[in-house]
Amino acid sequence: MVATVGDDWKQGRTTYGGLSAALCLEAAQRRLPEAPPLRSAQFAFVGPAAGELSASVEVLRQGKSALFANVDLSGEGGLATRGLLTFGTERVSKLYHLDLPAPDTPAPEMLELFIPEGAGPAFARQFEFRYVAGGRPLSGGPPDFLVWIRHRDPAARSLAALVALADALPPPALSVFDQFAPISTMTWSMDVLGEVPDDDGWRLMSSRAETIAHGYSAQSMTLWSRDGTPLIAARQTVAVFL
Repeated sequence: MVATVGDDWKQGRTTYGGLSAALCLEAAQRRLPEAPPLRSAQFAFVGPAAGELSASVEVLRQGKSALFANVDLSGEGGLATRGLLTFGTERVSKLYHLDLPAPDTPAPEMLELFIPEGAGPAFARQFEFRYVAGGRPLSGGPPDFLVWIRHRDPAARSLAALVALADALPPPALSVFDQFAPISTMTWSMDVLGEVPDDDGWRLMSSRAETIAHGYSAQSMTLWSRDGTPLIAARQTVAVFL
Protein backbone atom coordinates (compact mmCIF):
# COMPACT_ATOMS: atom_id res chain seq x y z
CA MET A 1 0.00 0.00 0.00
CA VAL A 2 1.29 3.47 -0.91
CA ALA A 3 0.01 6.73 0.60
CA THR A 4 0.78 10.43 0.32
CA VAL A 5 -0.07 12.42 3.44
CA GLY A 6 -1.06 16.09 3.13
CA ASP A 7 0.26 18.84 5.38
CA ASP A 8 -3.08 18.88 7.24
CA TRP A 9 -2.13 15.53 8.82
CA LYS A 10 1.43 16.54 9.76
CA GLN A 11 3.01 17.00 13.17
CA GLY A 12 6.04 19.11 12.44
CA ARG A 13 8.08 17.36 9.74
CA THR A 14 6.45 13.98 10.20
CA THR A 15 3.05 12.41 9.70
CA TYR A 16 0.97 12.43 12.90
CA GLY A 17 1.71 9.21 14.82
CA GLY A 18 -1.91 8.16 15.14
CA LEU A 19 -2.30 8.31 11.38
CA SER A 20 0.93 6.32 10.88
CA ALA A 21 -0.50 3.60 13.15
CA ALA A 22 -3.84 3.75 11.32
CA LEU A 23 -2.06 3.32 7.97
CA CYS A 24 -0.31 0.22 9.32
CA LEU A 25 -3.67 -1.24 10.32
CA GLU A 26 -5.32 -0.28 7.02
CA ALA A 27 -2.48 -1.93 5.07
CA ALA A 28 -2.83 -5.14 7.10
CA GLN A 29 -6.61 -5.25 6.63
CA ARG A 30 -6.26 -4.79 2.87
CA ARG A 31 -3.56 -7.44 2.64
CA LEU A 32 -5.46 -9.83 4.96
CA PRO A 33 -9.19 -9.23 4.34
CA GLU A 34 -10.15 -12.53 6.01
CA ALA A 35 -8.25 -11.78 9.22
CA PRO A 36 -10.26 -12.01 12.46
CA PRO A 37 -10.84 -8.90 14.59
CA LEU A 38 -7.84 -6.93 15.85
CA ARG A 39 -7.18 -7.65 19.53
CA SER A 40 -3.94 -5.78 20.23
CA ALA A 41 -1.21 -3.79 18.52
CA GLN A 42 2.23 -2.43 19.30
CA PHE A 43 3.81 0.41 17.34
CA ALA A 44 7.38 1.71 17.40
CA PHE A 45 7.82 5.16 15.88
CA VAL A 46 11.33 4.60 14.60
CA GLY A 47 11.79 7.70 12.46
CA PRO A 48 9.93 10.54 10.72
CA ALA A 49 7.18 9.46 8.32
CA ALA A 50 7.81 11.93 5.52
CA GLY A 51 7.32 11.93 1.76
CA GLU A 52 5.52 9.12 -0.02
CA LEU A 53 4.78 6.35 2.46
CA SER A 54 4.71 2.64 1.64
CA ALA A 55 3.52 -0.18 3.88
CA SER A 56 4.67 -3.79 3.67
CA VAL A 57 2.81 -6.55 5.51
CA GLU A 58 4.30 -9.86 6.64
CA VAL A 59 2.31 -12.67 8.26
CA LEU A 60 4.42 -13.96 11.15
CA ARG A 61 2.13 -16.80 12.17
CA GLN A 62 -1.44 -17.87 11.52
CA GLY A 63 -3.09 -20.48 13.70
CA LYS A 64 -6.66 -21.68 14.14
CA SER A 65 -7.78 -18.57 15.99
CA ALA A 66 -4.88 -16.07 16.05
CA LEU A 67 -2.95 -14.24 13.36
CA PHE A 68 0.21 -12.22 13.99
CA ALA A 69 1.36 -9.73 11.36
CA ASN A 70 4.25 -7.30 11.08
CA VAL A 71 3.74 -4.03 9.20
CA ASP A 72 6.58 -1.68 8.23
CA LEU A 73 5.68 1.83 7.17
CA SER A 74 8.54 3.51 5.33
CA GLY A 75 9.09 7.01 3.94
CA GLU A 76 11.84 8.99 2.27
CA GLY A 77 14.09 8.52 5.31
CA GLY A 78 13.62 4.75 5.54
CA LEU A 79 11.67 2.85 8.18
CA ALA A 80 9.26 5.18 9.98
CA THR A 81 6.84 2.97 11.95
CA ARG A 82 6.88 -0.73 12.76
CA GLY A 83 3.63 -2.33 13.86
CA LEU A 84 3.00 -5.76 15.38
CA LEU A 85 -0.69 -6.59 15.03
CA THR A 86 -2.49 -9.46 16.76
CA PHE A 87 -5.83 -10.62 15.36
CA GLY A 88 -8.00 -13.19 17.14
CA THR A 89 -11.25 -15.02 16.45
CA GLU A 90 -13.95 -14.69 19.09
CA ARG A 91 -14.24 -17.80 21.26
CA VAL A 92 -17.15 -19.11 23.32
CA SER A 93 -16.35 -18.61 27.00
CA LYS A 94 -18.25 -18.80 30.26
CA LEU A 95 -16.03 -16.06 31.74
CA TYR A 96 -16.89 -12.35 31.74
CA HIS A 97 -15.29 -9.56 33.75
CA LEU A 98 -15.33 -5.83 33.07
CA ASP A 99 -13.74 -3.29 35.42
CA LEU A 100 -12.93 -0.23 33.34
CA PRO A 101 -15.74 2.23 34.08
CA ALA A 102 -16.01 5.51 32.25
CA PRO A 103 -16.00 8.64 34.44
CA ASP A 104 -19.27 10.50 34.79
CA THR A 105 -19.07 13.65 32.68
CA PRO A 106 -21.32 16.27 31.10
CA ALA A 107 -22.20 15.81 27.45
CA PRO A 108 -19.53 17.14 25.08
CA GLU A 109 -21.93 19.70 23.62
CA MET A 110 -22.03 21.41 27.03
CA LEU A 111 -18.26 21.81 27.40
CA GLU A 112 -15.65 24.33 26.27
CA LEU A 113 -12.89 23.67 23.76
CA PHE A 114 -9.76 21.88 24.95
CA ILE A 115 -7.60 23.20 22.10
CA PRO A 116 -8.52 26.69 20.83
CA GLU A 117 -9.55 26.94 17.19
CA GLY A 118 -6.47 27.12 14.95
CA ALA A 119 -4.04 26.24 17.75
CA GLY A 120 -1.87 23.15 18.08
CA PRO A 121 -0.19 21.11 15.35
CA ALA A 122 -1.76 20.87 11.90
CA PHE A 123 -3.27 17.42 12.45
CA ALA A 124 -5.23 18.62 15.52
CA ARG A 125 -7.59 20.49 13.19
CA GLN A 126 -8.89 17.11 12.02
CA PHE A 127 -10.55 16.63 15.43
CA GLU A 128 -12.93 18.31 17.87
CA PHE A 129 -11.83 18.41 21.52
CA ARG A 130 -13.99 19.27 24.54
CA TYR A 131 -12.38 19.74 27.95
CA VAL A 132 -13.76 17.73 30.88
CA ALA A 133 -11.13 17.72 33.66
CA GLY A 134 -7.43 17.57 34.48
CA GLY A 135 -4.63 19.75 33.22
CA ARG A 136 -3.95 21.56 29.98
CA PRO A 137 -0.66 22.01 28.13
CA LEU A 138 1.66 24.40 30.06
CA SER A 139 -1.00 24.98 32.70
CA GLY A 140 0.99 23.74 35.67
CA GLY A 141 -1.95 21.45 36.38
CA PRO A 142 -1.85 17.71 36.98
CA PRO A 143 -0.33 15.59 34.16
CA ASP A 144 -3.61 14.01 33.17
CA PHE A 145 -6.29 14.90 30.64
CA LEU A 146 -9.95 13.91 30.41
CA VAL A 147 -11.39 15.08 27.10
CA TRP A 148 -14.24 14.33 24.71
CA ILE A 149 -12.91 13.94 21.17
CA ARG A 150 -14.20 13.05 17.72
CA HIS A 151 -13.23 13.26 14.05
CA ARG A 152 -14.51 16.33 12.21
CA ASP A 153 -15.17 14.05 9.25
CA PRO A 154 -18.42 12.17 10.08
CA ALA A 155 -17.44 9.40 7.64
CA ALA A 156 -14.43 8.39 9.78
CA ARG A 157 -16.06 5.35 11.42
CA SER A 158 -13.62 2.48 10.77
CA LEU A 159 -11.32 0.82 13.30
CA ALA A 160 -8.37 2.50 11.57
CA ALA A 161 -10.12 5.85 12.13
CA LEU A 162 -10.56 4.98 15.81
CA VAL A 163 -6.84 4.20 16.07
CA ALA A 164 -6.06 7.56 14.45
CA LEU A 165 -8.31 9.26 17.01
CA ALA A 166 -6.82 7.46 20.01
CA ASP A 167 -3.48 9.29 19.75
CA ALA A 168 -4.85 12.78 19.16
CA LEU A 169 -4.40 14.20 22.67
CA PRO A 170 -0.99 15.72 23.43
CA PRO A 171 1.09 13.82 26.01
CA PRO A 172 -0.17 14.88 29.46
CA ALA A 173 3.41 15.55 30.57
CA LEU A 174 2.98 18.83 28.67
CA SER A 175 0.77 20.14 31.47
CA VAL A 176 3.79 20.46 33.80
CA PHE A 177 6.07 22.07 31.20
CA ASP A 178 6.98 25.69 32.04
CA GLN A 179 7.81 26.43 28.37
CA PHE A 180 7.29 24.83 24.99
CA ALA A 181 9.81 22.10 24.25
CA PRO A 182 9.91 19.08 21.93
CA ILE A 183 8.09 15.93 22.96
CA SER A 184 7.80 12.76 20.88
CA THR A 185 6.02 9.42 21.22
CA MET A 186 8.41 6.49 20.91
CA THR A 187 6.20 3.42 21.42
CA TRP A 188 2.47 2.77 21.66
CA SER A 189 0.82 -0.43 22.84
CA MET A 190 -2.94 -0.91 22.75
CA ASP A 191 -5.62 -3.47 23.47
CA VAL A 192 -8.80 -3.25 21.41
CA LEU A 193 -11.70 -3.92 23.79
CA GLY A 194 -14.84 -3.19 21.78
CA GLU A 195 -16.22 -2.68 18.30
CA VAL A 196 -16.56 0.79 16.80
CA PRO A 197 -20.09 2.00 17.63
CA ASP A 198 -22.44 3.40 15.02
CA ASP A 199 -23.19 6.69 16.76
CA ASP A 200 -22.29 10.39 16.58
CA GLY A 201 -18.56 9.69 16.93
CA TRP A 202 -17.85 11.28 20.33
CA ARG A 203 -15.31 9.34 22.42
CA LEU A 204 -14.26 10.05 26.00
CA MET A 205 -10.49 9.84 26.40
CA SER A 206 -8.37 9.72 29.53
CA SER A 207 -4.60 10.16 29.26
CA ARG A 208 -2.44 10.17 32.39
CA ALA A 209 1.31 10.45 32.87
CA GLU A 210 2.35 7.88 35.48
CA THR A 211 6.03 8.85 35.48
CA ILE A 212 8.06 11.77 34.11
CA ALA A 213 11.78 11.36 34.72
CA HIS A 214 15.18 11.17 33.00
CA GLY A 215 13.80 12.59 29.77
CA TYR A 216 10.96 10.09 29.37
CA SER A 217 7.33 9.79 30.37
CA ALA A 218 5.21 6.64 30.71
CA GLN A 219 1.49 7.24 30.24
CA SER A 220 -1.73 5.24 30.25
CA MET A 221 -4.68 5.98 27.98
CA THR A 222 -8.29 4.78 27.77
CA LEU A 223 -10.96 5.47 25.18
CA TRP A 224 -14.70 4.94 25.83
CA SER A 225 -17.74 5.25 23.59
CA ARG A 226 -20.41 7.80 24.42
CA ASP A 227 -22.43 5.14 26.27
CA GLY A 228 -19.44 4.24 28.50
CA THR A 229 -18.24 1.10 26.70
CA PRO A 230 -14.43 0.77 26.82
CA LEU A 231 -12.98 0.66 23.30
CA ILE A 232 -9.20 0.94 23.66
CA ALA A 233 -6.76 0.70 26.58
CA ALA A 234 -3.23 1.79 25.76
CA ARG A 235 0.20 2.80 27.01
CA GLN A 236 2.88 5.03 25.52
CA THR A 237 6.52 5.83 26.15
CA VAL A 238 7.22 9.47 25.32
CA ALA A 239 10.57 11.25 24.96
CA VAL A 240 10.61 14.59 26.82
CA PHE A 241 13.19 17.21 25.80
CA LEU A 242 13.02 19.55 28.78
